[in-house]
This record gives sequence, structure tokens and C-alpha cells, in this order.
Amino acid sequence: MLNSITLGLVTKRITCILFVLLYKLSFAQNTSIDSLNLLLSKETNTIKKLELFEELVNTASNTDFKIAIVYARLATDLANKTQNKTWQPKFNEMKGRIHANLLELDSASYHFDKAFKGYTEIDDKKGQATTLFKIGWVYKKRGDIESAMQSDLKALKLMESINDKAGIAGANTRISEDLCRQERFEEALEYALKNIAFSKKNDLNEELIFSYTNAGSASIAMHKPEDAYMYFNKAVSLAQALGYNPIYMCDFFNNRGNALKRLGRYNEALKDYQEVLKLSKQTNYRNAYVTVSANLGEINLLKGNYKEALKHQLQTVKLQEEDNDLTNLTENYGHISTIYEKLKNYPLALEYQKKARIMRDSTAKIDSDKAMSDLLTKYETGKKDEAIASQALLIEQKSKAQSLIFAVALLLGLLLLSLLYFFNKNKKATKIIRAKNAENELLLKEIHHRVKNNLEMVKSLIALQSAQIEDAATKDAMIASQNRVQSMGIIHQKLYQGNNLGSIEMKDYFLNLSEGILDTFNAEDKVQIKCAMDHLNLDVDTAVPIGLIVNELLTNALKYAFPENKKGEISISLEKFKSNHLKLKVSDNGVGKINGMAPKGTGFGSQLVNLLTQQLNGKMVERSEKGTLIEFDFLIDTAA
Repeated sequence: MLNSITLGLVTKRITCILFVLLYKLSFAQNTSIDSLNLLLSKETNTIKKLELFEELVNTASNTDFKIAIVYARLATDLANKTQNKTWQPKFNEMKGRIHANLLELDSASYHFDKAFKGYTEIDDKKGQATTLFKIGWVYKKRGDIESAMQSDLKALKLMESINDKAGIAGANTRISEDLCRQERFEEALEYALKNIAFSKKNDLNEELIFSYTNAGSASIAMHKPEDAYMYFNKAVSLAQALGYNPIYMCDFFNNRGNALKRLGRYNEALKDYQEVLKLSKQTNYRNAYVTVSANLGEINLLKGNYKEALKHQLQTVKLQEEDNDLTNLTENYGHISTIYEKLKNYPLALEYQKKARIMRDSTAKIDSDKAMSDLLTKYETGKKDEAIASQALLIEQKSKAQSLIFAVALLLGLLLLSLLYFFNKNKKATKIIRAKNAENELLLKEIHHRVKNNLEMVKSLIALQSAQIEDAATKDAMIASQNRVQSMGIIHQKLYQGNNLGSIEMKDYFLNLSEGILDTFNAEDKVQIKCAMDHLNLDVDTAVPIGLIVNELLTNALKYAFPENKKGEISISLEKFKSNHLKLKVSDNGVGKINGMAPKGTGFGSQLVNLLTQQLNGKMVERSEKGTLIEFDFLIDTAA
């Protein structure tokens, strides 16, 4: 109860601040968002506020998902605060959709599950169905086509139960896509063509676009690129006529580019892919960006532009590995191998060929294991049938022993019933304990997830405010505060995404923190951050202050160690020894301290580092030899 009250108060304050900030930042937003923000700031009716938030999320989603997610979180907080069960699942579904488009699949699944439960609670069948569509999409990205099709079939039944014609067409579109992914291309094309006729009959232009798209996908898989181009081109033309937003147009242009590529019309295909690249960057549409990077790599490979092809293919694989997206990863490894071979770099060509083989074999192993399991089941069934026949013959031959066998069987039956009774009793107790543990774990993950979301909201607000500040010193202070909030937010994100809720793996955390800070200072091409250490898990109370210390030192190094765009390197290491000692080193090969020069900045960062060092019972030593080296020796409390 205390959590809900506190969250409500914080939300109210943040909402008020955001209204002011967004109003001040109107020059950076389009006219629709400006108008909606103005209406929202004046509205007092809660229901109308929620309706305005819905419009804001949808409008912002057409241009920038990062802005859209801020509105979606504020809307969810308002719906939760007012206990509005109609709007709670709607905004969870919206948040899930945004995370899905950003390929943050764990967060997407989390919000879709909450949305589905909310819709079920109020018996909103259409809401359940639309959420099942999105859950199915996540399954597809994870390579689980069977589960995806089950979700889509459940959604179809729900849409049919309420006779929602657009929903029925949407479900059939997705089932056609599922069949295509299962390589049942003729069935997929049949579904798509039926859906085209159904959509035309019922004037469902939007679903007609996706039916054309599915017909094109099935045709291209059946090696009919002329038909595929015809369907994809119809989808693009109709979408443009209906004024579809850039996010959808990314997918439509990409599909048409694929057909043009198969037809050998490489320059036309390249034009479509470049349009997708522009739109995906403009809208932060990561899914489309990953896909078009792969296609740009392949089209340049086909045109013989091997260096350009390699750049795009390496970017594709990097993003897919980060997102654990197995879609076409085997094929992309193979493309990189081919490119390296063309560039006569045979060791790397062989390395990526091995990666492709391992990925292909791991996928094939699933089918192999299933086939072996089926054979084993048949074999065991045959053995049991033979045993039953042999036992029947033996009983028939030994009729004199029948009464004895019956008695023994009866005793064994009683013993088995007794064992089953105690087993079930123990099983129920075990289930209760496991359920309680699972509930506690879910609650802890929910807490960490909320903390992370709140920290992200604070970071977003600071970023919005700093955009309006012209004073350089104040702006630097705001950016530093933003980085401190981010360093804490990463810790809570690692906690709710990981399997261990009590500790943080520090090497992975430092790498994530470094990427964020380099991005803040636009220093990715200038400074390289290395993390030379083994995997080390620390509890949250220790990880947070160490994370803040490293954040301050990295920020300071990027600001002062490499002036005039000088390139350099920063190293981080953390090791544990004597069971309760930690040694942290942060060094750079920058200009170091210059004798006689006054310290730069406000000094707040140095004060914060000193306070955090004292908190961890630590000592700090700083050296300036060919750069700057700062060492910390922390005495950590190992008491239970």
C-alpha cells in the first residue's frame, strides 16, 4: 500500500513537471503533439486525460519511440493511480508494442502479459485478441513458431466470437505469415489470397495491405519474384494512398526491395533499402534497422561492393547477437564468410563459416531430438506391448498360480495407493512453497523494474530540461546528473532481467555503463574503454556506489583527459582478494594533471567520489604518469 501511495505522489509531481517541460520544448515537437500537450495541461477530467495520453502515445510512436515510451509510462501511472481497469491494459499493451519495435523483447513480453491479464479480468475479448497478436510476434522473433501460431489461432477464435471482421482478417494475415515461416508456402499463399478477397468484400483496406504483403512473402519463398513484386508493389501503393506512417512504410519498402533484388534489379532495390534506412533512423525503429542493414549488406555483396557489404553485415550480426534475435542469423554469418572470402581474408571467412555451421546445427538439433524422441516412444511402446502379451501367455499357462498373483497384485496396489497418497500430499506442500517463492521473486522483479522505469523517467526529464539550458556549466552539471541516474538504472535493469536477484555481474555492468557514457559525449570514435577483468558478482549495496564512482571517473576523463578531439584509451579493472577486499583501477593515457593549473568543474564529482569511498571503507590513490591512474582499495562487509 505504501508503494502505491508513494508512486502516486511521485507520478503527480513528475507529471506536472513534464507538462511544463513539454510545453517549453514545443519548438522540437510537431504541431499535433504541441496541441495535445496544451490540451492535456488544461484538462481536469481523468478520463479525458487518459484519452489525450492515448493520442499522444500513438502520435509520438509515428516519429520517435523514445518519446512515445515516456508518454506511455506517464499514462500508465495515471491509470494505476486511479485504478482504471479499462485503461490499465491498454497502456500496458502500448508499452509492450513500443518495446517490441525497439527489440527489447523481455520488456515487451512483460507488458503484453500484464495487458492480457488486465483484458481477461474485464472480459475484453478484442483486447485479449490484439494482445495475443503481439505476443505471437515476440514468439516469432525468438524463433518459436509453434507458440506464435497457437497465439494467433487463439486470437482468431476470440475475433470470430465477437464477429470482428477486421480482427478476423488480421488473424488470418498472421496465420498466413506463420505458415510461411513453417515453410508451408502453398498453404500460406492460399490463406493470403482468401484474405485478399475477404478484405475487398468488407472494405478492409488496411488488412488488404497486409494480405498483399503475405501473398508477396509466400510468392518470393516459392521462387516467383515477379508475382512477389506485384503484390508488394500493390501494398506500397495502397499504404502511400492511405497515408501510412514511416514505421509501417519501412516494412513495405523493404519487402518490395527484396522482390527487386530477386529480379536482379539491384539499383531499384538499393533505392528502396536506402529509404528504409532513412526512415528507421528517423523513427528509432530498431527492428527495421537490423533488417535493412542485412539487406544492404547482401545487395552490396551482389553488386561486388565488398567493403560496403562487410560494414552492413557486421552491424547486422552485432545487433542480432545483442538482441538474441536468431532470425536469419545463420544466413548472415554465411554472408560475412562469403565477403571475407572475396576480400581474401580466409581465416575470418573460415571463422564465420564455422559460426554459421554451429548455428545451423543447433537449429537442426531441435528437429533431430524430436525425431529421436518419437522413435524412442515407439520403441518403448512396442516393448510394453510385447511384455503385456508375454505376461498374458504366462498367466494362461500357469493358471494354478493365478490366485497367488492376484493376492500379490492386490498388495502391490495397496502399497502403490499408499505411496501415491503420501506423494500427492508432499507434492501439494512443495507446490505451495514453490508458488510462494515464485511470487516473491516476481514481486522483487516488479520492484526493480519499477525503480528502473522511474529512473529512466527522471533521466528523460533531465534530458528535456537540459535541452533548454544555454549556460555551459549548468548544462554539464545536468548531463552529469543524467549519467548518475543512468548508472543506477542499469543496475536495476540487470537485476530484473537476470536470474540472480541478489547480485550484479560487474564486468557486463561496466561495459553497459561505458557505452552509455560514450554515447552521451559522442566519443565512440575518439575514446576506447577497455574492461580488463574476470567476471565478478557483487551485492547491490556494493555495486551501486562502485558504479557511481566509475561513472564520475569516466565522465571526468572524457571531459578533460583528451582535449582538442585527441584520441585515447581508458581502462577499468575490479578484482577481489583476501575474501573481503576489492581493488578498483581506472586509468587513461590522456594529458594528465598540469602543474599549477586550477582544477576544472564544480568539484561536486570529486566530493561524491570521496564520500562513496568512505562509505565503502576505502582508500584512494591518484598518480599522474603518462596520463592518470586512480586506485581504490575497499574493505567490504561480508557479514550475513
